Amino acid sequence: MLTGVLFLPLLAGAHPFSNVDISSLSRPQAVWGYLQLGFQHIIPLSADMAWGLDHILFIVSLFVLEPRLKPVLLQATAFTVAHSITLGLAAAGLISVDAGVVEPLIALSILFVALENLITDRLRPWRLAVVFGFGLLHGLGFAGILRDIGLPRHLFYEALVSFNVGVELGQVSIILLCWLIIGWWTAPKPWYKQRVLMPMSVCIALVAAWWTVERVFFV
Repeated sequence: MLTGVLFLPLLAGAHPFSNVDISSLSRPQAVWGYLQLGFQHIIPLSADMAWGLDHILFIVSLFVLEPRLKPVLLQATAFTVAHSITLGLAAAGLISVDAGVVEPLIALSILFVALENLITDRLRPWRLAVVFGFGLLHGLGFAGILRDIGLPRHLFYEALVSFNVGVELGQVSIILLCWLIIGWWTAPKPWYKQRVLMPMSVCIALVAAWWTVERVFFV
């Protein structure tokens, strides 16, 4: 409830750039519009805007292994820094990777984290490096939506930073929601791993495995 109230304005309205000429945007319009776009990339309004479901599962996978706010927010920050790097490079036209390569790898990154949750007994030091590496990959996925919509040349940096901030706010919303639903009261329980971590990680792994097959062979 709290996260919904805090970030409800970012979900207000339809797609922020439906039938809009981005070259005519003012600075406030660009900042607010790309902030909304980044947030809605993570938390979509409708099925035809469901770009961020794989990123949601990735964040949930990070959360369930160690469902305390500080560790998961640290991982989310590493993820954000990494995806900001590749997103910026891709948006500037300095790197380009085909979506047919990026999307299956994103699914595999979710599968990897979910499987690691099943075989480890606690958060390991290398998880931060793994998350950073996968963040670089996910940044190339985020670049796809900006490639389709574009960035206004006269407000390139403002729009890019606003999109990244919107993505981060979406991720924080998911983390806070997970903490409110399960983290604050289930984490200390002796049955947390058997009843929460294991079943959720198995479900996420199965979905990610299907997405990998689907994106390799059916897209």
